[in-house]
Amino acid sequence: MHSLRLFNRVVNMALEAVWAAKLRSLFVILGVAFGISSLTLIVTSVDGANRMAHEMVEMFGPDAAFVLGGNIKKRAVGMRRLTLSWEDARRIRQSLPGAYLVVPMRGKSDLTVKHRNRNFSGVQGVGATANYADSWNWPLAEGRDLTDEDVRRAAKVCLLGSQPARELFGEESPVGKVIFVNNIPVQVVGLLSHRGMASGGGRDLDNRLIMPLSTLTVRFNLDRKYFRALRVKFLQPEYMKAHTENLRSLLRDAHNLRPGEDDDFTILTADEVLKFVAMFKGGLLAFLGITAGIAVLVGGFVLVNLFTLSVSERSEEIGLKKAMGARSSAVLVQFLVESVVLTLTGGVLGLFLGLGLGQLLTGLGILTIQFSWKVFFLSLLSALAIGVIFGLKPARQAAGLDPIQALRGNEE
Repeated sequence: MHSLRLFNRVVNMALEAVWAAKLRSLFVILGVAFGISSLTLIVTSVDGANRMAHEMVEMFGPDAAFVLGGNIKKRAVGMRRLTLSWEDARRIRQSLPGAYLVVPMRGKSDLTVKHRNRNFSGVQGVGATANYADSWNWPLAEGRDLTDEDVRRAAKVCLLGSQPARELFGEESPVGKVIFVNNIPVQVVGLLSHRGMASGGGRDLDNRLIMPLSTLTVRFNLDRKYFRALRVKFLQPEYMKAHTENLRSLLRDAHNLRPGEDDDFTILTADEVLKFVAMFKGGLLAFLGITAGIAVLVGGFVLVNLFTLSVSERSEEIGLKKAMGARSSAVLVQFLVESVVLTLTGGVLGLFLGLGLGQLLTGLGILTIQFSWKVFFLSLLSALAIGVIFGLKPARQAAGLDPIQALRGNEE
């Protein structure tokens, strides 16, 4: 009981000392807060990247390949991007083992859609063949998917993404309504469900409309032989590596590419998506890790320097306490408590700063963060470690002061 009362007294004196030196305390709190905010950004952004990876793989599908015209990994100057043809799609459908769904696609950016007196610009247009929604594992909120008949007739119909649907119709159903796409009347036959993700180019996936590929090429005077991409789905996804190699061999043969010659197409699978996210996470972790490490060290050095200065300024107080019987351990504990109180306060402030900055970066589309209690406890434990590690030296210095020399030095 006596020890508990003594500890409470030491803690109260530590809190009084922290409050008395407000400016010094503020500098220490801010120094630690900046370090903890960087650490918070690391953990939340890495967790967010993990969540994004799972969402992207689920959206992409473990049983699918996405083929782009042109070799996006080589990016040679002047290389053709439109290298995929209707003949490629036909051969894949007829000759590729395991392939059960092949959907050619072509894009048209910055379309303007209109319904009555409402306009919405910047919509991504996609031309596709039948079963677009099925090929992307993208459920329809209502209506139907594109059909072979739509493609054959170059029908003026479309699937509408949730964002243009909301802008044009609010809460009203768009299915069955006629909208104008760059002044072309098009009937909405299906509404895509909300996805809430951005594409690789940073565009909102929900800000799009899908029409038959034949309609897109005819109405916007695009190349009718070649298209930009192919979506291929396979049976038995456990053999995706073999499926991918077979697809590559078929396309190389169809494009008359010689051995050693680079592919003029790019095949992306769920594994490629995971590799990209892992690379992104690694770069993010390295950059933010260095930043956080520097910030934490800066906060620790601020604490050491200010507390060392505090020991000199408070030598008379320390000497008087020890002369009146205070133990060195009590002085050590008091200074450590002061240090920990300041760093924990800085840790809480840094946690909220990091989360606030993370939300801002998420809003700008730069990062995706995900809060968890792991972040909270990690921030507090890090702040506690900073307080103990960096506060130990000045605390030991204070505890080791000789009371007579401390009092005499102050008198001089």
